[in-house]
Amino acid sequence: MKSSQIAVLERLQQAQNAHDLEAFLACFAPHIHGEHPIHPERTVQGIEHVRKNWSAIFHDIPDFHSELLRSTVEGDTVWAEWHWFGTHRDGTRFSVQGVSILGIPADRIEWARFYMEPT
Repeated sequence: MKSSQIAVLERLQQAQNAHDLEAFLACFAPHIHGEHPIHPERTVQGIEHVRKNWSAIFHDIPDFHSELLRSTVEGDTVWAEWHWFGTHRDGTRFSVQGVSILGIPADRIEWARFYMEPT
């Protein structure tokens, strides 16, 4: 049986690959808190911050694609290994890989830690 946390992760990835901003945002709690421990200046606080960041990504990388390489669940925490890739509007390659650790106590992501870096 699939966990509800994995179902949220799958919805997140489907929304990313469809470039469906509203479906993507529906995966997050309104008070989402996202940390980038290696880049603290990238901390995300609240759903509107997520909207701003991902609307820019979907606009700037029209062929953005998300590949979920591996994932596991421990309680209400999901570890996911990603490869995000595509092409910027200026023709340069976009490729980011790494891990996100997501707190999903119910049906939405409430907190996240991102260890994602350009490759």
